Amino acid sequence: MATYHFGAFEFDARTGELRRDGRRLRLEPQPARALDLLLAHAGELVTRDELRRHLWGDDTHVDFDRGLTYAIAQIRSALGDTADDARFLQTLPRRGFRFVAPIRRVPAEAVASSAPPAPPSPRVRTSRWVWPSIALLVVAVAGVYGFSALRSDAAPAIRLAVSTFDNETGDARYDRFVGSLSDAVVARLVAAGDTRRLTVIGNEAILRRPREERNLAAIQAGTGAEYVVLGQLQPDPGGLRVIAHLIKLDDGAHVWAKRFIRAPEDLASVDGEVLDAVERAVREFLLPPSQANPPRGGT
Repeated sequence: MATYHFGAFEFDARTGELRRDGRRLRLEPQPARALDLLLAHAGELVTRDELRRHLWGDDTHVDFDRGLTYAIAQIRSALGDTADDARFLQTLPRRGFRFVAPIRRVPAEAVASSAPPAPPSPRVRTSRWVWPSIALLVVAVAGVYGFSALRSDAAPAIRLAVSTFDNETGDARYDRFVGSLSDAVVARLVAAGDTRRLTVIGNEAILRRPREERNLAAIQAGTGAEYVVLGQLQPDPGGLRVIAHLIKLDDGAHVWAKRFIRAPEDLASVDGEVLDAVERAVREFLLPPSQANPPRGGT
């Protein structure tokens, strides 16, 4: 185990913690494990199969492509990186990924030994007037802290699940499209969201199960989320229809919904419009800038 330094970032492989300029960044355990493998082999190709074995092993059966897409999107979001202009993580299509930024590796034992020893505590003679003064100082500090806590707007982040979109056309050719679209929604919300106010959940098993098992109660129980983004691809007299929904899980109320109609040959062009609309809806209804505390899922 080691600590890796690259640019303004520091990654502790022992704890899975990523920091920028000393400030801890939010990174889920699975993306953290992927980053650990990529840093350990910085400058080398890490194949998709190596990542699969590292993250899930050979005995776990998951939708690997979606899981890896989510993990890589989380890493890039945390690093402020993009696939088109990769400063840290380069994609090699159909092969894998390479960490391309220069790194400095500090072994764990060196990190532990570099901490300076604590100085001995001096014995101080105190007068009988010192202790009342210290007590008054403690009371004052506690009062300031308590007042600050009451004023704090650091409410727990809203938990938003993104379910796989459903292909309701009866045509299996569109399965890949709906799967990619739901993954793109996850990546967009992770990249654009304020992680202090919004936690995006896109890789829990319940979100990938068949429609009959994936009801709102099961999604809430399986993810602990307060809201969910759902979507369907349906036939339409005008061609094909994509419907996206933002739903409050505790009572099933629709917060927002919108439909997009395309001719089959133009279906790929709807991606960006759906992503923009979902992001706007999340910002407007869950993260309004005029409110210090965004709405919660419960009452």
